[in-house]
Amino acid sequence: MAELRPDLQAIADAVPPGARVLDIGCGDGALLAYLRETRGVAGSGIDVSGANVSAAVARGLAVVQGDADADLADWPDGAFDVAILSNTLQAMQSPAHILDELLRIARRAIVSFPNFGHWRVRAALAIGGRMPMTDTLPVSWHETANIHLCTIDDFRALAAERGFTIERATYLSSGRTRGPMLANLLAEQGVFVLSR
Repeated sequence: MAELRPDLQAIADAVPPGARVLDIGCGDGALLAYLRETRGVAGSGIDVSGANVSAAVARGLAVVQGDADADLADWPDGAFDVAILSNTLQAMQSPAHILDELLRIARRAIVSFPNFGHWRVRAALAIGGRMPMTDTLPVSWHETANIHLCTIDDFRALAAERGFTIERATYLSSGRTRGPMLANLLAEQGVFVLSR
């Protein structure tokens, strides 16, 4: 089995064995396939890209094409144990509404996103005066799907505002887990497990 990206591995580590999982923005299904094989989950996925859906279905996964901004409303309350949103929150039209939907259709939500508070991002803006390109933000500003940029501290504030409990937080830098101290400045990505 292929090795997962570090953020996907952090997500996988937070999924209980045998859980019913919905992966929103599942891409080619790499995470769902890994969870099926290593955790025995009953997994479903949704992705906006037809090519990604085809690749995931070719892996034997139950994945449909759809737009999370519009289509999550079609899923029933409590249909899943875990809803996953990996590196997709910043591309949603209404991130707060998406988080509400995740915790409506699942008991827990696992969300990962690039941290726009990371020191390299800050330095690119402060010194270079241009939008950054990093390992977690690999394309130019005009090619990115990112429309709602946030930092780890912004996400924590939104979770508190919406009344979510942060059960677990993992911070990643250069593909490795780091401690919570100065995470908003030093972590390239955040992975959060939320509940109500």
